Order: sequence, then C-alpha cells, then structure tokens
Amino acid sequence: MATFKSVVRGERKDGFMQVYIRVSHQKRHGYIKTDKMVTRRELNKQGEIKDPMVVSYCAQLILDYNRRLNEKDIKNWSVGEIVDFLTKGDCDVCFSDYARLHIDRMIDRGQLRNSKNYQLALQHMERYFGTVKIMFSDLTSVRVNGWIRTLEQTHRAKEMYPICMRQVFRAAINEYNDYDTGVIRIKTNPWGKVKIPQADRAEKRAISPEECRLFFAAPMPDTKMSEPLPELGRDVAKMVLCLAGMNTVDLYELRKENYRDGKLCYKRAKTMKSRTDDAYIEMRVEPIIQPLVEKYLAEADDPYLFNFHNRYCDSDSFCANVNNGIKQVCRSMGIPQEKWYCVYTFRHTWGTVAQNDCGASIAEVGFAMNHSHRHTITRGYIKIDFTPAWTLNAKVIDFIFFSTAKSKQGMANDADEPKEKLFRISVKNMIYARAYFKGEVLAEVSDIGFSTIDAVIARLTADLPDTIPHGCAVQFRIKNVDTDREAVYERTKGKGF
Repeated sequence: MATFKSVVRGERKDGFMQVYIRVSHQKRHGYIKTDKMVTRRELNKQGEIKDPMVVSYCAQLILDYNRRLNEKDIKNWSVGEIVDFLTKGDCDVCFSDYARLHIDRMIDRGQLRNSKNYQLALQHMERYFGTVKIMFSDLTSVRVNGWIRTLEQTHRAKEMYPICMRQVFRAAINEYNDYDTGVIRIKTNPWGKVKIPQADRAEKRAISPEECRLFFAAPMPDTKMSEPLPELGRDVAKMVLCLAGMNTVDLYELRKENYRDGKLCYKRAKTMKSRTDDAYIEMRVEPIIQPLVEKYLAEADDPYLFNFHNRYCDSDSFCANVNNGIKQVCRSMGIPQEKWYCVYTFRHTWGTVAQNDCGASIAEVGFAMNHSHRHTITRGYIKIDFTPAWTLNAKVIDFIFFSTAKSKQGMANDADEPKEKLFRISVKNMIYARAYFKGEVLAEVSDIGFSTIDAVIARLTADLPDTIPHGCAVQFRIKNVDTDREAVYERTKGKGF
C-alpha cells in the first residue's frame, strides 16, 4: 500500500520552502510537487507543516490520491508509476507535441525523407483544427473524418496523411497507456470509425523509345546561365534511364565509396529502412553515361561522388531543379504542357521498355529496379549476383539509344567487362565506330591509324549529314576490336563538332 505525507524540501534564499506530498511505497519514496510555499514560521519543531490552510489543502489532496489508488491494484507498481498515475493519469496529452517528438525520433533514426511526410500531415491537420496544440481529446472520429474530407481532391495525400497521423496515435498509445497497471492517459481512439480513402493509382508516365530518342537528340534551349537547367535535366534523365531507373535522391546521396570497379553500390533511400536486405543493389555504369559520371564528379577531397550538393541544399531541391530542366526541354520541343516529362518518366520508361521490348519478366524488371518483393528475407542473408540486372540494363540502353524502332544492334558491355577505368586506343588498334542520331546509324568507320578518340569522332562527323539541327546531341560508339572494349561519347553540334 502507498502512504502519503505533506513535507517541505529545500530552502530558497528568500526563506521560502516548497511543499510536496511524499509518496511511500515498497520502502521507496517519490514526491509530488504542490503549488504551496511556507517559511520556517509555518513549521513546528519537528519540521512539520503547521499552517492550517496548507495542512487542509494537502489533506484534501491526500484523500483524493487515496481514493484514486483504491480503484487500482498497485501491489506491483513502482513508486514512480504511482507518481505518474497521480500526476498525469487524468490530464489530457497534447497530440501536436507528441507528433513533433515522434518526427524528431524518426529523423534521429535516419528516416529523414519519411519524416517530411509526417511533418506535412501534421501541419495540414493543425491548419484544419486551427491550432498548433491539438489535444488527444480533440481527435474525435467526427473531426478526423472532417479533416480527411478536406483531402479528397488530392491524389496521394488523402491516404498518406491520415496513415501518418494514425501511426503517431498508435505510437502514443503504446507509450502512454499501460494496460497492465491500468494507467490510461489516452482514453479515446477515433480511428476505428475513420475510413481512410485509397490514393489514386500512379499515372503510367512511361514514354516510347521513339520519344526518348527525340528528347535526348533535341537541341538545348538558349540560356544565359553558365550551368543551364535544361542541360542538367537532360543529363540526369539520361543517368536515371541508363542506371535502371535509379532515383534522384540516390544519385544525390552517393559517396565516393559507393563507386567501385565501375559499379554503383548503394542502398535505395526510399526502402532501405523497411527491408531486411537494406534495399542494397549494385548497378554497372555503362559506357554511354561514363562521360556524364566524369562531368559531374565531385572534387577528390569531397566525400560525395557527384557535385550536385554544391548547387542544391538537399535531394528534394535537386530533384525539383532536374524536373524544371526537363520541362524546359519539353517546352522547347513543343510538347503540350499536360504531357511534359519529369524524372520519373524515365524510371517508368526503363521498366516499360525492359518488359515490352527486351523480353524481361515482371520479376526481372523488379529485381533490376530494386523493388521490394516477397523474398526480402532471403535476400537479407545471401550474396546476390546482380549481373542479370546489368545485362537487362544493357539491353534497354541498346534498344533506346543504339537502334531504330525496328531493329536492335550492338551490345553494351558484357558482364565480364574488364575493370580498367580508361578506354585507350593506338594507331595499331583496329577501331570500329558508329555515329548515332535519334537511334539511327548515320556514319560508320572500321579502320586503323587512330591515335586519339577525337580523331575517330572527327572521321565520323565528316560523314554526318548537314540536316542535323544546331545544338542537337549525337552519340559516338567506339569499339577497340583488338581489346574488345567499348566506350560511348556524346558531342553537340555547334560545340563538339
């Protein structure tokens, strides 16, 4: 059983002492602070309070504490649990404050991107309730359903926001309610009567290989910027497309140690916290984007692989600017605004081309794109061979960039590609090279006597037709037949040739 006594603790410089209710239980003590103060004149010789008003106030508190404890079985409670029950058991809890605490914990666990969704959901709910101090008692089923109705016109938030707030509510119940001891601080739960609508199905954003070829061959719109957004948008779109639909956040977050032996070895940021295999994948860098990798490489002393973080504060800003650049290219091409592309267009396109045009199964596409699947537990403890994903990626690149709509030709690097980083030629090597524009071979050469890559490109450009518009990009695919190695270069008419 618990016993109570009014006591004083400590003496301030002005002579006043704070009055507490001491709780004794199982030979341990706890203290409950009151709002009363006394001086030594209100104490008897034994140090006990003698002021009748304070004694009466404390006696009333003790009666109330005894009444509340008599309704509970406290024999297995600690004195701390008793103090918590008496001081917090009947008081309402602030949902907004707990939600912010929950979000901070997510950030501490490394769930930064996911925490932003929770933050947006909380802000939207607070705007609906008209306060940044939403209490748990305010969250009735009627009011929560009313809030959800304001999200009806959204595509995804109508499902995502309520789910985020429901997760916060459940976490608070697990933390504040102790059903073993009967300490129930959150007494209501509206979610049983709340219907969360489903998000709209994701729009299929894939474009055809023909549209891809037009996009990457289109001249860049004029700009006075030294680092124009259209160029960034097109370059990153090509990197995404040629890395099996890699997400921009993963490109942005790559570190130097993630680039090994010509492969990008990384964990997908979106799902690495929710998968037992950490969403790990290795994707080989094909020759077609090797120039872009070198173009955007960060300085040697920079821990990041690419220099995107020097221009953009975070991955969201980076993605937004990439999308802006892609849209500027679409505008210059005369594409209607409702059909403008975004970076996800090229992720979706990779998967669609892989399945429709390269004969891959849905499982093979999902494996290469690092999607979650039923075998994540198995993946968590076996060493995965990612070469099937590399082979499929090479096929997609071949089909889009190195073929017309009716034919496929050539191969990107085989799975057993040598690990040397530099592509070299000499005058003694037999060189086989082709120039592509919109996937079509416009020039071809097979000869010896080339000492540099530029000499090969110069030979090919001499045979290109004059009908290629100024500012359009042409791909030059060069193979050293003697060493069986291949590289891809890109030049823009008016700049590179």
